Amino acid sequence: MPLALIGVILALFAAGTTVSIMVFIGLIILAGIVVNNAIVLIDYINTLQARGLAKTEAIVDAGRARLRPILMTTLTTVLGLTPMALGLGEGAEIRTPMAVTVIAGLGVSMVLTLIVIPILYFQFTAEHRPEDPVS
Repeated sequence: MPLALIGVILALFAAGTTVSIMVFIGLIILAGIVVNNAIVLIDYINTLQARGLAKTEAIVDAGRARLRPILMTTLTTVLGLTPMALGLGEGAEIRTPMAVTVIAGLGVSMVLTLIVIPILYFQFTAEHRPEDPVS
């Protein structure tokens, strides 16, 4: 989630948008998607290690396997929120900050989830052996 906040802060600053209730609602939506992506990635790495793959190989294989679902989740959400972010329709100025928050956060977190999370996992976890229970 902290990785997604980088994109949100930059986008809100660039758009000249102030923090409002709608921005916080967007952050809640964003947190659900971003945390789910990271959890599923880490879980799949652990599963591959339990099957006997080395840590590095498990990280690469899990990243490759989770790339398409993460891209699809991000792109469908971004495309769905684009009309709202552009401010089309009546009362759009109220909903636009929420859409900008989710779009910017997902865009940045997608890249960072696929790069930073595996790097941190590699740095801070021990190698699982097949006989070790996966926690």
